[in-house]
Amino acid sequence: HQYPSNTSTLPTEHFFSSTMKLLAHCCLGIACVASFASGFSAPGAASVQALLSTNQEKIASLKTIAQSISSDAAVAPTNDVFYLRYALETSYENDDERTEALKSNIQWRLTDGKDIVATAHQAVQAASGAENAKWDNQPVQQAAPHIDRISKYLTTVQCLTTSHPTTHDLIYCVRAGKIDDKALMSTVTVDEMVDFFLYVKEVNAAVADMRSIETDSLVKIVTCNDMMGLKLVGGSSDFRSALSVSSKKATQLYPSLSGRTLLLNLPKLLGAIVKLFTPLFPKVVMERIRFVSGPLKDVEDLVQISKSGAARNEFIKQMDELVYSD
Repeated sequence: HQYPSNTSTLPTEHFFSSTMKLLAHCCLGIACVASFASGFSAPGAASVQALLSTNQEKIASLKTIAQSISSDAAVAPTNDVFYLRYALETSYENDDERTEALKSNIQWRLTDGKDIVATAHQAVQAASGAENAKWDNQPVQQAAPHIDRISKYLTTVQCLTTSHPTTHDLIYCVRAGKIDDKALMSTVTVDEMVDFFLYVKEVNAAVADMRSIETDSLVKIVTCNDMMGLKLVGGSSDFRSALSVSSKKATQLYPSLSGRTLLLNLPKLLGAIVKLFTPLFPKVVMERIRFVSGPLKDVEDLVQISKSGAARNEFIKQMDELVYSD
């Protein structure tokens, strides 16, 4: 964020201020995620069928409420895992708050978010209905909002989602330092960028729910934010605003979806500041994030971690150690 000021700022003060804003931005999504602390997927976790059975009454009630608002499957999903995530969410103080959260989110899906969820619903159906039951990412990519302008700046070099072979969690990797955010934001508005980010989240959420049924494991989304090459000063405030707005909204819309967040390869100065401030973070935040150097450092294109080979093997090994070990 940029705050208006009528006074001049010394270079050192400006640098420190920018660095602190960057640190706050890095932790913003984490803090939001931490408010929805429902644990991590791991081998040996309770099966989805068992969770659905245990929570069947609550799920049925929530599903009835949602489908009374809309009969559109894109707006009020038919997959029971969608409602299971509300049932498992521990941040709600009581069932009334849980119900109100669902109603609010279904209302968003019916109004402001209808184009996003409808497009994502159709794209996921097309992508998962490919020959030999293999995922075809082309329909999802082609349907993304404003992709004609965004695709030049967000390729597999900058971001990619893959899956863990054992837990089946989706692993979303993004490399902020490789995104030309100023050039990107010269082609789209903040609102358009927010729509794109929420579309990505909606697709990932729908895939996570679908694969939870297929694998009998509650699939979460693990986030790997590779910050190698990130500039501490400069960059687009509009891009940071789009990230901030979409992160806050996504936290409300998708309970019990986020797994652990990894902040990787921080610039030295930012890493030093993180060491100073992490003792001040709430325990629940620290349980969900890890600051690590090493993973993805030697990976040029993120496609390397999605295909069989040494790069993927090493990456999955690192995820096992950083995400699923205590």
